[in-house]
Amino acid sequence: MLDRFNTLPPEAAEEALLACCAAPGWAARVAAARPYVTEADLVVAGVNAFDELGWGELRQALAAHARIGHRPDGDSTDAAWSRREQAGVQGAVRELDEVNEAYERRFGHLFLVFASGKSSAEILAEGRGRLGNDEETERTVVRGELRKIVELRLERLAGAV
Repeated sequence: MLDRFNTLPPEAAEEALLACCAAPGWAARVAAARPYVTEADLVVAGVNAFDELGWGELRQALAAHARIGHRPDGDSTDAAWSRREQAGVQGAVRELDEVNEAYERRFGHLFLVFASGKSSAEILAEGRGRLGNDEETERTVVRGELRKIVELRLERLAGAV
């Protein structure tokens, strides 16, 4: 699988990586570092490149995510992964919408949480709790949540390409 990724044309490799993190500069950097010897090498390189992203690039990546509680339609890789990651989010749509809206008003961007394995109640509690964060604290939390998503998706890409 990794061999196939390593031999993709640069544009195709970048497109595959954008499903992991929708920051074009990040995808270009990770694709340009090919070939990767092991799947773990791809994941480590992707996470290291993620750690170098500035807030502007993180906002680009955030903008590509579906609102929590709203599973995206379509057959793209990132839409399928998002639906899978939000599989535990059942019901509480109105409450999640309220948290999403309050969060977006407070911080000016999407409420992002690593939803894999979490219930609606857990996500609601986390969202409500994070509304009390200051801007700097919340940016740190968002970076950590997005990093977990990127790492999971890189692992999927490494095994799925």
